[in-house]
Amino acid sequence: METSTEDGAPPDAAVDASVKTAMESATETVPTAIPPASLSPSRASDFMQCPLLYRFRVIDRLPEKPSEAATRGTLVHAVLERLFDAPAAERTAPRAKSLIPGQWDRLRETRPEVLELFADDPQGERLARWLGEAERLVERWFTLEDPSRLEPAERELFVEAELESGLRLRGIIDRVDVAPTGEVRIVDYKTGKAPRPEYSEGALFQMKFYALVVWRLKNVVPRRLQLVYLGSGEVLTYDPVLADLERIERKLLALWEAIRRATETGDWRPRPTKLCGWCDHQAHCPEFGGTPPPYPLPLPRRDTAAAGEGA
Repeated sequence: METSTEDGAPPDAAVDASVKTAMESATETVPTAIPPASLSPSRASDFMQCPLLYRFRVIDRLPEKPSEAATRGTLVHAVLERLFDAPAAERTAPRAKSLIPGQWDRLRETRPEVLELFADDPQGERLARWLGEAERLVERWFTLEDPSRLEPAERELFVEAELESGLRLRGIIDRVDVAPTGEVRIVDYKTGKAPRPEYSEGALFQMKFYALVVWRLKNVVPRRLQLVYLGSGEVLTYDPVLADLERIERKLLALWEAIRRATETGDWRPRPTKLCGWCDHQAHCPEFGGTPPPYPLPLPRRDTAAAGEGA
């Protein structure tokens, strides 16, 4: 969905991707360029959006500036996760909002780059408005779900599964609920607005990805996939069947093959869209007159490649 809740702010799809990117990056410690070894929903979406963006993020690991919208999403995710530490009866909106200052302090400690967001705000007025919007998003969640009646089986769950092909799928699931009957519900929080119906399939891609991983790990098809949109106060649900997961697996295998070919050849092509206006890498993108950095991975020798083509 290429719309936004704020003038000049990045589209909700870009914000959601940035939130997940930040969360996934916390699990990665490799400082140097290596060939891709696994696939997450965020990185799969990157490649489908623009192969060159995937290269910049995964192979070149170019730095990206934090944004107010994405950082607010990370903060809200942390608050909703931590609220479940409290007894059920104490999971109230005031209690949740009271967690915001502490989680903001923690975020500044673990990701000091977010301090840049308010470096030009000496009076703290913009920060106060920003925190106020985080409060409103947290408060709206209580109109969509009742946390006093929920006991998540998992929160911010890192999952990883290897397919028969050798492809490793990984990601972070916001919340997993398990009913007494054993039925599994996968829940993801979004701080933007729900997409229009014609864009819902793109929004569900991430959730079907998670469902596939859970199925491969537990041999259980999740009963429900649930997207909670705090920006618009809407809930999008989908009940997958096995055929859905088999289709998404075939799609991911084809996507991984395209990534493998691009990795080996160094042929990462830009794919211009409206989202380019919010990309941090315009200075390196040929579409904006930029030049990508030198490719950090080995490429096949020209004579070897030519021999292969003539075989």
